[in-house]
Amino acid sequence: MKKWIAPAALFLPLALAGCSHPQPVYVAPEPPPPAVFSAIAQQAFHDGYDAGRRDMQAGRQYDLNRHPRFRNPPVAPEAAEDYRHGFREGYNAAFHGAPPPGY
Repeated sequence: MKKWIAPAALFLPLALAGCSHPQPVYVAPEPPPPAVFSAIAQQAFHDGYDAGRRDMQAGRQYDLNRHPRFRNPPVAPEAAEDYRHGFREGYNAAFHGAPPPGY
């Protein structure tokens, strides 16, 4: 009866350790911005997507106003709304995984 205790004590930790293999993580590629976006909105889409992805990786909640580029776009004042629109769509695509409208 005691013959099986020694092998069991040896193989039990090995059997449990077999479950610790790292699992691959799939990271979806960034979707391209819609062709109908202006050049400024396309760049803003990339900026927003990167910001959203960083927020998700850090475990932060959805909040566009956290980002200075959304609050104060790095473009001329007349292009600010176009930049914000592209940034918002890229940020949404990162958080929700859906292509922007008009795509």
